[in-house]
Amino acid sequence: MIDVDIEQQLGAFHLAAKFTAEAPIVGLFGRSGSGKTSVINAIAGITRPARGRIRINDVSLFDAEEGIDLPPEERRIGYVFQDSLLFPHMDVESNLLYGQKLRQARERFIDEARVVDLLGLRAFLRRKPKMLSGGEKQRVAIGRALLAQPRILLMDEPLAALDVSRKSEILDYVERLRDELAIPIVYVSHSVAEITRLADTVVVLSDGACLAAGDVDEVMGRLDLKPATGRYQAGSLIETRISAHDSHDQLTTLSFDGGELIVPHLDAPIGERVRARIRSRDVSIATERPAEISMLNILPGCVTATEVDGGPIVDVQIAIGGSMLNARITRRSFQQLGIRKEQHVYALIKAVSFDQRSVRYAGSAEER
Repeated sequence: MIDVDIEQQLGAFHLAAKFTAEAPIVGLFGRSGSGKTSVINAIAGITRPARGRIRINDVSLFDAEEGIDLPPEERRIGYVFQDSLLFPHMDVESNLLYGQKLRQARERFIDEARVVDLLGLRAFLRRKPKMLSGGEKQRVAIGRALLAQPRILLMDEPLAALDVSRKSEILDYVERLRDELAIPIVYVSHSVAEITRLADTVVVLSDGACLAAGDVDEVMGRLDLKPATGRYQAGSLIETRISAHDSHDQLTTLSFDGGELIVPHLDAPIGERVRARIRSRDVSIATERPAEISMLNILPGCVTATEVDGGPIVDVQIAIGGSMLNARITRRSFQQLGIRKEQHVYALIKAVSFDQRSVRYAGSAEER
């Protein structure tokens, strides 16, 4: 449980953030300058709020009224920055052990060998940072933070300096940390794709204030948050399970309470929980069920909200079972179809619009 209620003046920027969140990974989302880094710097003890409180589980890190302000070294916070900030004169193993030396033996609950294997670092232990790729450096930085035996791990835009392939690599490792070490993570990003893949709970920040906090699928699908979440990246999240594989056509069927989604083959067993992200621009609408069409995903639903902002684009929210799906269509299509609230429609989604960045494995049925 993370409980933050703070106010702080940072030059001309005023931070007044209040939220509570409880999840394996909490995403702090917002555009550049929204206050994300300011919040985690306050959690880490790098800056001191003027008022308020910060609690992690049952531990008060800061409470202005009670006069509590633990120094950074006593907060048991692991911090991974945008840049790895490794010590250039030390090899990988020495960088890793630097974090561990900060804790007494009785405080060490994360084993060095386990972290090395979990992050795939064993082949690099004798190398200096200059001999590592950007992704490898970030893995070392994550390992160093973990071996400081933190009660929580803060990750501030850890993929910002990496190319696409390295980003995917680090995301895979973050998911492994979530599943195998059970250390809560606060993950800061302005990327919808990263937040929707990793986070269970999301906090949306704008101009130093918290606009919303809650389940990532509910919050990131809200039409009223588009100014903060971004029109181009907007989409929906649907929690599904793998129900079938078609080896002949190399397709996988995902089932949820609103029906089925057919996507390119996923290398996971039947019953695996999968979070599917569907971009609004990949969803079309029909008022009657179409026939002789190439789209494999035709989902019946009911319009729950529309947003017309005066431009050429209209956003339409459709209830599909217990899930919400957002569609982005032109104003002309909106008018020609006569879209209105409570209208029954069909949402059309191409199977090929799903890729590896559109799905997140959330654990097998047996694990849940």
